[in-house]
Amino acid sequence: MKRTLLFAAATLALAACSQAPEPAAPAEPVAQAPAPAEHGFGPEISAEDFAQHVKVLASDEFGGRAPGTDGEQKTADYLVAQFQRLGLQPGNGDSWFQEVPMVETTADEPASNAFIRIGEAQTALGFGTDMALGTRTAQAEVKVDASEMVFVGYGVNAPEANWNDYAGLDVKGKTVVILVNDPGFHAGDAELFSGKKMTYYGRWTYKFEEAARQGAAAALIVHDDAGAGYGWDVVKNSWSGAQYDLPASADPEPRLPLQGWLTAEAATKLFADAGLDFEAQRAAAGKPGFSAVDLGEASFSATLKSTIKESSSRNILAKLPGSERPDEAIVYTAHWDHLGDHGAAHGAEAAGEGEDHIYNGAIDNATGVAGVLEIAEAFTVQDPKPKRSVVFLLVTLEESGLLGSKYYAANPVIPLKDTVAVVNLDAMPVVGPTKDFVVIGLGNSELDQVLEPIAAAQGRVLVEEDGVEKGFFFRSDHFSFAKFGVPALYAKGGIDHVEKGAEFGREVQANYGGVLYHKPADEFDPAWDLRGIVQDLGALYGVGKELAGNDAWPNYVEGNAFKAARDKSRADAASN
Repeated sequence: MKRTLLFAAATLALAACSQAPEPAAPAEPVAQAPAPAEHGFGPEISAEDFAQHVKVLASDEFGGRAPGTDGEQKTADYLVAQFQRLGLQPGNGDSWFQEVPMVETTADEPASNAFIRIGEAQTALGFGTDMALGTRTAQAEVKVDASEMVFVGYGVNAPEANWNDYAGLDVKGKTVVILVNDPGFHAGDAELFSGKKMTYYGRWTYKFEEAARQGAAAALIVHDDAGAGYGWDVVKNSWSGAQYDLPASADPEPRLPLQGWLTAEAATKLFADAGLDFEAQRAAAGKPGFSAVDLGEASFSATLKSTIKESSSRNILAKLPGSERPDEAIVYTAHWDHLGDHGAAHGAEAAGEGEDHIYNGAIDNATGVAGVLEIAEAFTVQDPKPKRSVVFLLVTLEESGLLGSKYYAANPVIPLKDTVAVVNLDAMPVVGPTKDFVVIGLGNSELDQVLEPIAAAQGRVLVEEDGVEKGFFFRSDHFSFAKFGVPALYAKGGIDHVEKGAEFGREVQANYGGVLYHKPADEFDPAWDLRGIVQDLGALYGVGKELAGNDAWPNYVEGNAFKAARDKSRADAASN
């Protein structure tokens, strides 16, 4: 499928309705919260300084850095202190912060229920065991009663691909059951969409957006490890505890009353009880001409009770003004938030005796934040100073659907037409030094040409990411900028270890994906080999240094769906 498929229908519907405000925004940071006195930071990008930042941010004291908690305040205090230590300016006028309005929804699972009825038979669905369920309506109680169920295949409406799983279908008030990923994925058909390479149509966020546009009462995505790119535990952990969203006033896109996931086992049973073979239906859904399938007498009912709280979180940002063209900027971004303390979120009884319930988020994403701080320090000692401004943007609510970066992109401190590029750091790999440098979305933009000689000077080659079916390009904060045409670079170390080979790198990668990702085990490890990350940061700093020192305006490549937005923004800039 052409590159245009990457974005054709992609406008993130990351919204929630509003309710009467309760708490005020978190307080401004206390005066100074310097790093422990025993660590002296140096001006160069170093493993020691990087490790110190990660160690602090991923400590139990920070409680998993959930938005709206004490962990956010501690994080804000630390990051502002670091920006002040570096002599940077506040990034939003005279403030270090951009307030991001948010709705916090915490499901009361014991008081809620969900079940599927077929004829006289009723099957209860367990939270976390059979399904994950949530709402973005900001309502304390949401009910769906005896909603007819229909299987809509991959839930894709892509006119440019002549593909519409909702063709001739009225799903208003119904519950749609949807497969994750793209139609070409499970079929292994490279001619459908992008085959194994996920397009935005394959992302779960798109599935819910489209179901909402179609008027469904509820949408349930069938999980499978390969199609989603992660196991059921990731879904369970990510969908439990407090869930955050933007209020409708900040993002008025349509939203579903209820949305969630079914395990593959629960879906297989549903289809069997409806007299259908799930695998056969999945195969049919991956072929052109698929028509939605009514699931017979199956109906879905649910009552979801939640605690609703309106508050705000904060993007944290600093700026190094350009010496000649301060109104033009390169943006470095990383998300500071993670999943918090699930013991605190669910009550002490939720955690077993001695069980670790703090999701420290060391790799995801204390490493990215630490990387931005190290790059920022390199810019402050650079001589000559950058001609263009450099903005260091540490965003909130990434784990809730890129909400902080989405809010910034809609309300930028430097207009996006004047934003040269965005460089995103997320989950830096601790593999060690590698021969390869992974660019997620390699070939999308001219930024590859900026990075390539820098990587070559390190003895490295640019490669496409492993697991293109997992849609990593759509899963981090640079995507919020890409939608508006800002060229985005999301790059990190590869897997081909210079001493231990690619197999070792794959083992480290597999351990992160299977053991650490979105789990309490993602903690700082002093045994990490950080030599590769130091190289990565040096290269990413080099990209910004070059762009901040010249007058180039990189673009997306011809045929890429984001190029039109970039062309328009630059035309608008030229006309002003």
